[in-house]
Amino acid sequence: MSTPAPALPPLPWLPGLAGLDRSRLEVVIGEQRFPGQKLESRRLILAQGDAGSARLDGDTLHLVVGPPDAEWALALAAAFAAPDRPAAADPASTALLALAARVGASPASVLIEGATGTGKEGLARLVHAASPRRNAPLVAVNCAALAEQMVEATLFGHERGAFTGAVGASPGLIRSADGGTLFLDEIAELPLPAQAKLLRVLQEREVLAVGATRPVPADVRIIAAGNRDLAAEVEAGRFRADLYWRLAVFPLRTLPLAERPADIIAIAAHWLLNRAGGDGLVPWLLPCARGRLLAHNWPGNVRELGNVLDRALVLCDGPDIAAAHIHIDALPGLAPAPATLPGQVRAAEQQSIARAIASSASRRDAARRLGISERTLRYKLAALRDPAAATVQ
Repeated sequence: MSTPAPALPPLPWLPGLAGLDRSRLEVVIGEQRFPGQKLESRRLILAQGDAGSARLDGDTLHLVVGPPDAEWALALAAAFAAPDRPAAADPASTALLALAARVGASPASVLIEGATGTGKEGLARLVHAASPRRNAPLVAVNCAALAEQMVEATLFGHERGAFTGAVGASPGLIRSADGGTLFLDEIAELPLPAQAKLLRVLQEREVLAVGATRPVPADVRIIAAGNRDLAAEVEAGRFRADLYWRLAVFPLRTLPLAERPADIIAIAAHWLLNRAGGDGLVPWLLPCARGRLLAHNWPGNVRELGNVLDRALVLCDGPDIAAAHIHIDALPGLAPAPATLPGQVRAAEQQSIARAIASSASRRDAARRLGISERTLRYKLAALRDPAAATVQ
């Protein structure tokens, strides 16, 4: 039984510190040490100063808190204390993470739905980490990126000689996750035959490889995710209803970043803590920069926020990031088009695909408008990760 961590004294220059998760964190304030509950605790050394700064030295974070920087310092401390958990400060997000952890302890299949870039994979990893399977593999698969004619062989495995080019047997990704968790992102992209075989895996706990005559046991938990309404896909006949009900034993839904603004600074802290330079200095968001981030509605969600932060790191000369370094795209959801010809071609292709999908009744019609095969369009959408692609199938 773990001993409760000793209470921290109130710090007027860092309010909210007492609410920090210190189960794996030792806090040092001046000459006072406040150990965490676990031996492998990381160390947070706090000091007050005229200007804020942060330096990472292995498992130690040195944090100097200036007068206007309490919010940012606390966000960095929270990110440092729980590096493996998704960033969350908004009440809606913390409630979702608590629910995901509770679901993780059960054997139930989970379906995570939400817009592109809202952290579905991070939530899936949390479910896995909270489960009894945490010490076994978590295998993540983007179904949209699987070659259509190889979907079944890739997922379920194949025997030697099962098809041209099969010079050896392969266990497949499902058996690679045996004892652990298989995360199937963009689950709606699975062809109907593969959906039928996946249903058997869930029902019978066994896998029949391509070319095999006997199934083999498969002890795997399935977490599925998608940015389209899977129930609507069932109604449209593009997804099996029986598989949907098997996957959606416990549904979770991620929220757009615009609906959880308190997460913006928390996510930025996690992102920039991982961008510490060779000298250990952690990029420091000045109040003016934080104001710019909070004023934007982030149609591209976390991916757009990460893009903006990485761009700011290129533009700033030192660890301090000011408002002048925060450049946000004028066109929501589209990456800035570089001045080079390849960049202009990529941007034009992305816009053409988005327009074709928006004006087409199906993905097949969109491919016909573009003069390419549906398979080629599938690959391009997987590469571009365009939110507009989520509107049709």
